[in-house]
Order: sequence, then structure tokens, then C-alpha cells
Amino acid sequence: HYPNCDRCTTAFQLPSVKLTFYDPLFMPHRLIRLSICASAFFLFYPLIGLVGQTPSKLKLDTGKEIYEAGCVSCHGQDGKGQPQSLTGFEKPATFPDFADCPGATPEPDVQWRASITNGGHARAFSEIMPSFKELLTAQQIDKVIAYMRTLCADDAKWPRGDLNFPRALITEKAFPENETVVTATVNAHGAPGVGSAVVYEKRIGARGQLEAMVPYNFTHDSGSWQSGFGDVLIGYKHNLFSSLKSGSILSLLGEVTAPTGDTTKGTGGGSTVFETSAAFGQRFPADAFVQIHTGFELPTHTDVLPRAYYLRTALGKTFATDGGLGRRWSPMAEFVYDRDLVSGAKNNWDIVPQIQIPMSKRLHVLGGVGLRIPVNNTVDRPKQLMFYILWDYVDGKLNEGW
Repeated sequence: HYPNCDRCTTAFQLPSVKLTFYDPLFMPHRLIRLSICASAFFLFYPLIGLVGQTPSKLKLDTGKEIYEAGCVSCHGQDGKGQPQSLTGFEKPATFPDFADCPGATPEPDVQWRASITNGGHARAFSEIMPSFKELLTAQQIDKVIAYMRTLCADDAKWPRGDLNFPRALITEKAFPENETVVTATVNAHGAPGVGSAVVYEKRIGARGQLEAMVPYNFTHDSGSWQSGFGDVLIGYKHNLFSSLKSGSILSLLGEVTAPTGDTTKGTGGGSTVFETSAAFGQRFPADAFVQIHTGFELPTHTDVLPRAYYLRTALGKTFATDGGLGRRWSPMAEFVYDRDLVSGAKNNWDIVPQIQIPMSKRLHVLGGVGLRIPVNNTVDRPKQLMFYILWDYVDGKLNEGW
């Protein structure tokens, strides 16, 4: 009991045992923040100890039963969240809405599993979210996640985040994204040169994505450096197919590159280029994956730039700390082929060993670094150091989640 508060407790009388629980409506605010979301399970947990039963024997066998017992008090029956008058705390900006398909479906199961198992701090979210690892088995956590997925009424229309494979340096992924990416390429030998670009990606509806890329390049010619904006690109990606059961995802892409660069400085190509391509991803056991991107570059002025075909493949595997719930590292190898569609053109092959690294605890800021190595025709094709920094801006601000 709290001093001078005769309404702060509620008692449940069992044979020879009296269980006392504090009423959240009269608890100090600091205690509400730590206990309100777990209160329903704490109600069941002493009973479990008294009768020597497991949660499954108390009919907490289905995801719906687990959700209603342990999650409704904060997240609400529909997953949209209870009002503050019932929870007793102000919702943080990152409080999830499980019924919001655009916000819920891009999150892979492992993100939710980490927060449920280890609490909100596991992904640098609010500590209002408690840890349930002492109350739920791994199987029960998977069941409640499966039930939470049903709270998005149009879940089948939206590609699931479990098919959002790590970003490769060159190969385009099939998953539609909300990201801002800064890329850079540095010639490791031969003629000096530095290329950079800012890429902005925005989801449109359940399956679409708009993309814009603005490059800025540095060239070195005749003993002096020059710089300027390159050719600006605008593109659209549309997901055609995704299946969690098969672990597959397929999208089509269309892009237009405008000749905004300066050909005299070497920062532009000198022709409008239309590009059409397809991107495919496939998940394998043990967090292994393959991504394939193939397409054609079709310039309007073939006397300036030749038409070309390319095929890019990325093979990789993700490793995670903390039993799969911590930071995630993804080494990959890309194999890049391209050929100009003119008589006598050469077949160019490159290999790009690389790794994607976690930068923020929330995993909404990631980095990638690798080395592009020409396998053949190496005279005019230098090795290149490549890297990027990726920000998933929907999951938080740049200064959050660390």
C-alpha cells in the first residue's frame, strides 16, 4: 500500500493465499511507465507459480490470447494504441500502430521479436515497452507476432519487411523503400576520380516507389581537378510479386537519366538514357539470400552513348549478435556483367566483395563498403573503393536510435 491511499491496491482471494496488485490509476507516474504494459501478464504470472502451470496450460496458446493478455493494456484491441486516459502515460513518437499497413509491414519479424524479448531499449525505443523474455517462450513470441500481423487488414497487398534484403553497392533490390542514401566511389588506381550521389526513395502505395538521384562528381584531367553535378536520374519501381512462403520478391523498374552533367568536365554522359530492368530477391535458410538485377540502358543519342545490357547478382548472408536479436552484419559478393550492344563490344566482368554494417542500434542507419575489382579488360577500368550510408527515415530521425 501507498501511505494515505486506500484505493491503491486490489486484492484477489485464493484459498489460503492473498495476492495484491497495485491499481495503475493511483500509482505514481514513474511506476506506471515501467509496469502498465506488462500488468496483464503480471496478473497471470503469480497464478502460474502457485498452481505450477505453464502459460500454455493456462490457455495462452494462441497469438490472440497472448496479445489480449499482455499487449492490449497499451496497444489496444485493434493495435492502434489505448488512449492516454487508460494507459496513464504519454505515447512516445515511436509508439507503433500495428493496424497501419504502411508502417507495420516494412518491419521484419526480427525487429518486433527483439523489442518483445528484450524490451524497447533493445532497438533504442522507449523503455515503456518492457521485456517479456521471462514470461513468454520464443514460440509464444512468434505466435503473438503472427497475430499482430493480422491487425493490418491489407497485409497481403504489402511486401513484408522479411523480404527486404540488405542493400548491395550496385545491384538494385526488389523491395520498395523509404530511404535516403549517400553513395561515393573513389578510383583506387589509374586516373583519379571521385563520384558521389544522393539518392532519395519514397514508397507510393502498397507496391510502388519513386526514386531520385542527384550525383556530384570530381574529375582530374590535364593536371587539375574539376567538379560538377552529374546526370540526374528519376525512376519508378513497382513490386509485382512477393511471397513469404517461398521467400521470393520480384519488381520491375523504369528510370530516366537526364543529361544535366557537363561533358567537357567529364561529369555527364551527353544523352538522355531510358533504362528498363527487373529486380528479384530470394531468401534461403540461415539468413542467406541472393539478389538479381538485370536490364537495358537505352540512350536517345546512340552516336554519343551506346545501348547496353547488364546483369548484376549479389550473394550474401546476415549474421546477428545476441542470439539473432542484436546488430546485424551482412557480408556479400556481387558479380557484375555488362556489354555494349554494338558489334565487336567486349564483355566486362567485375567482382565486388563488400559488407553492410549496422551503425545505429535501431538499425535505421546502415553503412556499406566494398571494392569493385575488374576481372577482365582492366586497362581502362580501375579498381574502385565504394561505400554508402543509408538512412531509413521512417524509423526515426538521424540523431535518434543510437
